[in-house]
Formats: sequence, structure tokens, C-alpha cells
Amino acid sequence: MVKTMAEALMSAEADTLCGASYGERSSERTNSRNGYRKREWDTRAGTVELAIPKLRQGSYFPVWLLERRRRAEQALVSVVATSYLLGVSTRRVDKLVEQLGIGGISKSQVSQMARCWMNR
Repeated sequence: MVKTMAEALMSAEADTLCGASYGERSSERTNSRNGYRKREWDTRAGTVELAIPKLRQGSYFPVWLLERRRRAEQALVSVVATSYLLGVSTRRVDKLVEQLGIGGISKSQVSQMARCWMNR
């Protein structure tokens, strides 16, 4: 559950940096993805192996993973739990994601994250 939500958040952030969703053709695209790199993340639920998106130009690393691990983990668990309890509306998830310091996620990206979490 934590892995699914973390990877969905990273995917949405990478989409924002690229100017288009993964695999989408767009005249507004400024960058494109170049696979994933693996990183282990220690949580109270155990060690989670995350797939962090790579970009063709520049680099991407989620800032919220660099924060104190416990604080980032608690915030992410809170997002997942609250999303489940509140029915995962796009507006609510967007507000929760902002608490992690991740901004600029569109409603469609929030909906995609919710679908990803519900279909886990």
C-alpha cells in the first residue's frame, strides 16, 4: 500500500516535470522519461523497494524522500489512510499531497493515483 502510493506520487511529479503524462504525446512536453531506478526505503512496515522515474534531461529525485525518513513515512501513511477513509476524492487527495510538499498535481493525476491505489 505504501509502495503503491509513493510510486503514484513520484509518477505524478515526474509527469509535471515533463509537461505531459507518461507515454502521452504533447506539444507542451519539455522532457521525457528514461526508465526507472530502484531504491530501498526503510519504513515501519518494512523495507520497500521503490521504482523512481528517471528523466532523459536533468535528474529527478523526490524531495520528500530526503526528509527525515520517519516524518516522510508518517505523512505518506497518513495520506494513504486518510484517502481510504475519505473515499479518495480528487480534491482531498490533492490537499493531502500538498502536506507532503508536493505541489502542482492536476485533478486527472490525483484521479489516476486514486485508481492506482484502489486497484492494488
